[in-house]
Amino acid sequence: MLKFENTTETHPTKTTPSIIDAEKTEIDISVVIPCLNEEPTIGECINKIKNVFRKLKLRGEIIVSDSSTDNSPTIAKKLGAKVVHPPEKGYGTAYLTGISEAKGQYIVMADADGTYNLEEIYKFIKILQKDGADIVIGTRLKGKILHGSMPRLHRYIGNPLLTLTANILFGTRISDMHCGMRAITKKAWKKIKTVSPGMEFASEMLIKAAKKGLKIVETPITYHPRKGTNSKLNPLKDGYRHLKLLIKSRFTKSFSK
Repeated sequence: MLKFENTTETHPTKTTPSIIDAEKTEIDISVVIPCLNEEPTIGECINKIKNVFRKLKLRGEIIVSDSSTDNSPTIAKKLGAKVVHPPEKGYGTAYLTGISEAKGQYIVMADADGTYNLEEIYKFIKILQKDGADIVIGTRLKGKILHGSMPRLHRYIGNPLLTLTANILFGTRISDMHCGMRAITKKAWKKIKTVSPGMEFASEMLIKAAKKGLKIVETPITYHPRKGTNSKLNPLKDGYRHLKLLIKSRFTKSFSK
């Protein structure tokens, strides 16, 4: 069982703790971050994760799954993260590549663009450990969405409609299906066998978890305005792919295998 200490401290300190050598030490937590040209924020993200490891005395590793053409991988390596390179671009492919390298009993997933406060990852791990959850997903809609961080189309139409559709089709009770900050036990990850290479990876993960009867728990988070490069999301294209996956998976028995 992991031991958590000083969880009320939320701001990073000047101390820059080291990352555990995953080749020599048993790992508690693997934080996997997909990265595509996030030079302005990747260092900040890594340092926040390292601060959590230090404050909570966790044995952790950071894996950056990188397809960048800027200095993101160089920054990540200098800060002690393990950098892996997916065979091709894609949100799902980045996670599949990164998670395949993860050695922790818990896997945390988050973006590298500064929109998620990575010092909140302790909440996800505590829920996995103490509440018996298999998956924990952040909810921005029940948390705090800072001004300028989420387009109105996504906040009031796209995300709620796709989430409602998933809840109706699969009996889930999720409020923010497309939140990219998540955590899953290694055991649960092996059960769901997610394969989607694109943005629909996020939906597939939860659909398969629901079909397998895994316990999904939400936790409120704060969502921040994006820093650096423009968003990689294509609202219409990605929304259609998510919807197509929802319908296909509901009526295709082989999907849950």
